[in-house]
Amino acid sequence: MAASRKKQNLVIVESPAKVKTIKKFLGSSYEVAASNGHVRDLPKSKLGIDIENDYEPQYITIRGKGELLAGLRKQVKKADRIYLATDPDREGEAISWHLIAALKLEDAKDKQVSRITFNEITKKAVTQSLKNARELDMNLVDAQQTRRILDRMVGYQISPLLWEKVKRGLSAGRVQSVALRMIGDREDEINSFIPQEYWTLDASLHVKGSTKPLVAHYYGSIGEDGRAVRTDLQTREETMRIVDGLEGGTFSISEVRRSERTRKSPLPFTTSTLQQEASKVLNFSTQKTMRIAQQLYEGVEIKGQGTVALITYLRTDSTRISDEAQASAASFISENYGGEYLLQKEKEEKKGSKIQDAHEAIRPTDVTRLPASVRDSLSREQYRLYQLIWKRFVASRMSAARYETTQVRITASPDSKGDASSRIPSQMFTVSSSRLIFEGFQKVYIEDEEEKTASIGKGIDEDTEVSLEEFDPRQHYTQPLPHYTEATLVRALEEQGIGRPSTYAPTITTILARRYIVKEDKNLYMTELGDVVNNIMKTAFPTIVDPRFTANMEALLDGIAEGKVRWKTVIENFYPDLHEAVLEAEKTLEKVKIADEETEKICENCGRHMVIKYGPHGKFLACPGFPECHNTKPYYEKIGVACPNCGKDIVVRMSKKGRRYYGCMGNPECDFMVWQKPSKKKCPRCGSMMLEKGSRLVCSDKECGYIEQRSETGEE
Repeated sequence: MAASRKKQNLVIVESPAKVKTIKKFLGSSYEVAASNGHVRDLPKSKLGIDIENDYEPQYITIRGKGELLAGLRKQVKKADRIYLATDPDREGEAISWHLIAALKLEDAKDKQVSRITFNEITKKAVTQSLKNARELDMNLVDAQQTRRILDRMVGYQISPLLWEKVKRGLSAGRVQSVALRMIGDREDEINSFIPQEYWTLDASLHVKGSTKPLVAHYYGSIGEDGRAVRTDLQTREETMRIVDGLEGGTFSISEVRRSERTRKSPLPFTTSTLQQEASKVLNFSTQKTMRIAQQLYEGVEIKGQGTVALITYLRTDSTRISDEAQASAASFISENYGGEYLLQKEKEEKKGSKIQDAHEAIRPTDVTRLPASVRDSLSREQYRLYQLIWKRFVASRMSAARYETTQVRITASPDSKGDASSRIPSQMFTVSSSRLIFEGFQKVYIEDEEEKTASIGKGIDEDTEVSLEEFDPRQHYTQPLPHYTEATLVRALEEQGIGRPSTYAPTITTILARRYIVKEDKNLYMTELGDVVNNIMKTAFPTIVDPRFTANMEALLDGIAEGKVRWKTVIENFYPDLHEAVLEAEKTLEKVKIADEETEKICENCGRHMVIKYGPHGKFLACPGFPECHNTKPYYEKIGVACPNCGKDIVVRMSKKGRRYYGCMGNPECDFMVWQKPSKKKCPRCGSMMLEKGSRLVCSDKECGYIEQRSETGEE
């Protein structure tokens, strides 16, 4: 009797990098192949959505994928069972659905087709997923294709409008337009911010028996009931009144309070927090962080071990940890640091409606695989990111750090011999210090530096004698919110419910690539082109760029994923309003003269009037006779203000990254430059140049600090 044929299985993953990692976990009856990401998409040449036929998407095979699909079909023919093992998220679910269609698996009645997912590429996780194979989740598929269709509608309806009104090659995206608006709104806030003066007052005190002075900070006045009232010093006059009033007075310690505080260990990484911390600690862009994390997730060749996946899935907004990972971490911490370093009570995560708890937090697949043990097998960037993830995870399972805190209150009483009518009430000064008494999680991971505090001797108490050495009054000005960085923009997008873990990095990358924004010293700035696009979007499509609307759309997508909302209902409600807004914008929006504006400058090669064009680094002059005439020149937009250094015209310039600034026409001989637009007016206080900052004029000399409102006409 002939032996029965051994059944053959085919596992299809997204990335070729996973093939080798997964293949070694499975026996000879399993073949592993890769789809190289998406295999079908909407066509690039048209909208690809049948508006008249219930908004049906018209998917086509992606160009260049024909040969790959042919190879997969051959492997499908040999297999008895096909496992679709694309990424464990909505996009991965959609790719599996497209594979079923592209490979005609629904017609293969003799083959069993299943969906499997795993949060980490380890032998246990992969083999367990095969035991828990399931059917495709069409709710997740519908949520993803709804996102794709919405994005396509916005892009293909609005982008041609930008080509017509501004210049070809521009694009508008559903989430990227909101992110651009947020950056623009922040710049508007910064430009319209009016600094407020305030003062601080420190008292340097001599402590009897000590050679080191004690620096105390002004707190406020002490009332008749003996209680101190917090007082903010707004002016020099207020501050000096206290300094003068306490001249010859006495200082005494009225209270010394010692206590203990704890600092809880951090939660393990989500996509958002990983991007933020990698930016802060490693100076990685969001795109770079995700690229390297993808490599660590898919598998890296480790000496003596083969291809090993080092971290769990990198797109997640959950901080949940599996029971097995919890137990493994607890054992590792107890053995290597001691039981007192082990977190005794599990932290509770605040779960909002945005959290999708389908995945774990980002963590190492094996906590015993120390960063140092794999350092030689990783690139420098891979090692640094893996070390950051490993330390954060281990720290999240450890006990809190403990600090001994000391707070000293010092009463400053005015000289009783002075004039009673000008005498001020007693004042309160305070000193606080903090001393680490148990490292806890900080044995492994320091999230940020502890605030530096004054050192207070252990022997200090209410009987300790102190006397004034000197006062240190200082003037300050309030500061506006800082410009967004990639990290803080990701945090803001997450907090407002805009986008999802998979969208943060592509959103920022897109608006950088389009040169709507530039990045300098981590800060994100709007370019002139970004300003134009943002203003058009806010004028013509206020709903699209409304963060609340976009967040609500994310909630609807979540509803689709949960099976609570019909996906076509979302499309039906969205498209008509968008289409009407586009038609209205075509009628009402004027063409923005950002390029091809004719000038009086004559081309010396052919005699034509040169035109203003817009390039990657801003405006330039070009001959309209191109391609016959290739003549170009720098374009200098004069603002009618003379350089304070050499007297030549100040002109609008663009930095290499595309940020607008104002510089001298005599550059490079004269290096004058400022970021704000110079005014003809001189500072009445110090004579320096005044700069336009929103509705105000500010002195260019920061030490002067003079500010005044501009006239309503803008005239100076």
